[in-house]
Amino acid sequence: MAKLPQENFLPGIGPEDGPKGGLEKSAPESLAVVANVAEDSAPVPSRFSRVLRLLRPSHSHTAYTATILLMTTTFLSRIIGLVRVKYIAWLFGAGPQTDAYLAAFRLPDLMNYFLVGGAASITFVTILNRYRERGEEAEGERVLSIVLNVVGLVILCAIPIAMLVAAPYIRSTNPGFTPQQVELSARITRILLPGQLFFFAGGVLGATLLVRRQFLYQGLSGIVYNFGIIFGGVVLARQLGIPALAVGATAGAFVGAFALNAWGARQAGVSYSFEINLRHPGLSEWLRMTLPLMAGMTLPFLDDYIVGYFASHGSGEITRLANAKQLFSAPMAVLAQAAGAASLPFFARLWAQQRQYDFAVEVANSVSRVIALGLLAASGMIALSGAIVELIFLGGHFNQADVRETAAFFAVYSLSLFLWSAQAIYARAFYAAGNTIVPMIAGTAVTVVSLPIYASFYHWHGGIGLAAASDTGIALQTGLLALLLHRRRMVSLASLDYRELGRCFAAGVVSGAAVWAAIFGVGKLLSGHTRWIDAVELLLGSALWLIVAGWLLERLGSALPRTALKRLGLR
Repeated sequence: MAKLPQENFLPGIGPEDGPKGGLEKSAPESLAVVANVAEDSAPVPSRFSRVLRLLRPSHSHTAYTATILLMTTTFLSRIIGLVRVKYIAWLFGAGPQTDAYLAAFRLPDLMNYFLVGGAASITFVTILNRYRERGEEAEGERVLSIVLNVVGLVILCAIPIAMLVAAPYIRSTNPGFTPQQVELSARITRILLPGQLFFFAGGVLGATLLVRRQFLYQGLSGIVYNFGIIFGGVVLARQLGIPALAVGATAGAFVGAFALNAWGARQAGVSYSFEINLRHPGLSEWLRMTLPLMAGMTLPFLDDYIVGYFASHGSGEITRLANAKQLFSAPMAVLAQAAGAASLPFFARLWAQQRQYDFAVEVANSVSRVIALGLLAASGMIALSGAIVELIFLGGHFNQADVRETAAFFAVYSLSLFLWSAQAIYARAFYAAGNTIVPMIAGTAVTVVSLPIYASFYHWHGGIGLAAASDTGIALQTGLLALLLHRRRMVSLASLDYRELGRCFAAGVVSGAAVWAAIFGVGKLLSGHTRWIDAVELLLGSALWLIVAGWLLERLGSALPRTALKRLGLR
């Protein structure tokens, strides 16, 4: 199995971005040749024109450009998401009201998860790729219409039922809630439920764009959704209170998830019909792939539910843990979700073309990249956790005690950044191969094993214990997926670049320790905390982390700094 080519050591670089180390010229022709034949003979465009071309909605991306686009839009979405969380924290603080608001999302998310596996686009990308490879794209679009109509009707019927059971569900899953919290949370839940139809329809329509390698609409969806929540709070908070945020969330789901993707699909020429055919083999194939995702109880999805169940006994504990997870999710989404979403269509195409060797190399390369960058990023996040949380959340009804707890939760969550990133890629390797049963069984088994871990860790150390249990559970999930891929001869564990991972781990530990020592020293010299002190700590700490980590990586022989500078056009 080929080792990682160090000159290509960036997240999400796929088979279209150049030759891979260890692949001989007699190996199957790389996708780079296919994708770039026309470009080789054309004049080299300026950097500005290349950027504008990448931002065209109809642009057909390579794995590398798709990853860069999705990492950028995901980063912007998470920044706006943090503004949203900051706004909610400032306006409502961390208490029973915000706990009820966060708990209200669980039933809608659960309905989405069980009805469509929470993965409409994931399974559809694989299916539509198969139809395209067989030259049956029109039939693939017919399958899309059938699935959209059938499942859409099911969701329409499920929404009023879910509204009826909202209060009993909230009461049973949050045993520490008061009757007032249950009533408020149920009311917010009913406002959020229609949004699940928009998420499903948008996911299915968005899959048609992904197989065409058009990623801009997917990148914009999260940004619009977060703006919707903020807009709802700003415009309606005085009249409705905290339920105003739910109104904004549903509006954001309609515009961001559904309307944007519907418009993109129409511009791409995707045909839609009001057909319902329960006997069509395409519907059967989609159900065969999606039913395991519906039936499975995987830890990446259920982690927030399990944490919320135990944390409901403490006032504001759900909110502080959720804020820490939200903050942690920003870099995790940039590393794992963006790279995974960008890589899935390319993984699926390689598997559909029966290029198993190239498939294995690409998955191993992607995993090694996100683990390496995850190890580095986690060190800086842990060292700067106090300054980050205080700068973002402190103010309004969110006090200093809330900040201290949230910062501790954030630091513990950050330890598992590289694990969350790796498991997202490993899971998509299975999905690209059309195998959803194995990851479902594995995820369910890990969840069952993890439940007593959550319970014991919570009784051991409260909220910190829950964050540590989350790290432990995702470690089990990642390890099991990697082992199953290895045992099934799909992706070898030996193909990971352990030497590069070791360099990144060493550089992360040293740079993180240096930043922590510097901030500790500054804290001794300066009494009290102000916005400007937190901002200075964050800026200088980040600069020190970059300098120490970059210097040490160079000394250890890593290609990562050189490749990063080259990609940024600085070398």
